[in-house]
Amino acid sequence: MFLKNLKKTFITFLTSFIMPISILAYSDYIIAGGENVGIEINSKGVMVVGLYEINGKYTASESGLKVGDMIISLNKKPVETIEDMTEIIGSANDSVEVGFTRDNKTDYTTLTLIKDENNVYKTGLYVKDSIKGIGTLTFIDPNTKIFGALGHEIVEKTTGQILEVKDGKIYDSTVTSIEPSRNGTPGEKNAIFSQTTKGTIKENTNKGIFGTYDQELPDKKLYKVAHTEDIHTGEAQILTVLNDHEIKKYNINILKVSESKEKTKNMLFEITDQELLEETGGIIQGMSGSPIIQDEYIIGAVTHVVVDSPTKGYGILITNMLEEAEN
Repeated sequence: MFLKNLKKTFITFLTSFIMPISILAYSDYIIAGGENVGIEINSKGVMVVGLYEINGKYTASESGLKVGDMIISLNKKPVETIEDMTEIIGSANDSVEVGFTRDNKTDYTTLTLIKDENNVYKTGLYVKDSIKGIGTLTFIDPNTKIFGALGHEIVEKTTGQILEVKDGKIYDSTVTSIEPSRNGTPGEKNAIFSQTTKGTIKENTNKGIFGTYDQELPDKKLYKVAHTEDIHTGEAQILTVLNDHEIKKYNINILKVSESKEKTKNMLFEITDQELLEETGGIIQGMSGSPIIQDEYIIGAVTHVVVDSPTKGYGILITNMLEEAEN
């Protein structure tokens, strides 16, 4: 009887022991970024970004293809790049079977090909398989080497659709000039990439881009990760680059804080730093991801500008980014 009871106790204990428990793995102290980074993402498939007329016909439209569709195969052969498409179409006849995804569903259609005056097949499709841009590195977790940047997703400009990552890189980047923001017109950083790879991108989500930092960790101060109870309205700073590689701290005033984990606009703030206002006119493109520091905590990252009032902007909570990076 004792053995039976012991066996039951052991089984109960074992079941409790192996039961999945949600544990957050990110570190309590992380490296705050601020560096300007070049970003390159290659998509899973080839995105349709436009349709054009050939000899008076919109053959792509007639086949049922639309802007935003992701082409994943031609004639049953997988397609990952524009080069894949070109090679398959070059050996096709007058049509190809196109496999594509739309709204997370896969479908197939037949696309008629038309030869031009140079005897080259035309598809009637404008397509894209990668995106390049710049942004700001938000954090590196020193224990896992996971990085986060931007604080929002990367979308294809023509279609407005988020790009699903096949692979991607972040690069060292140098800021060369600034175009200031004006009411109704966001400004931007102008920058150039180097060939130095800093990290590998794994995810592109509405809370930022995330991946693995490939270089030796920078010798920088660690900031404690803030939770919502640590954050308050009032003075704070952002870390960002306006010239070359120089990361500087600029003063802001936090006007409102929301603790929602679903939202990416968790903080509303205004720029109060005169130097920053004179240089940029407020928040500019390329500043997304700039870490927000308050009371020696890292509390979030810059994400959006208020277009009609560019001295104001929004930020995402750092915990929202860190939790997303673990998924």
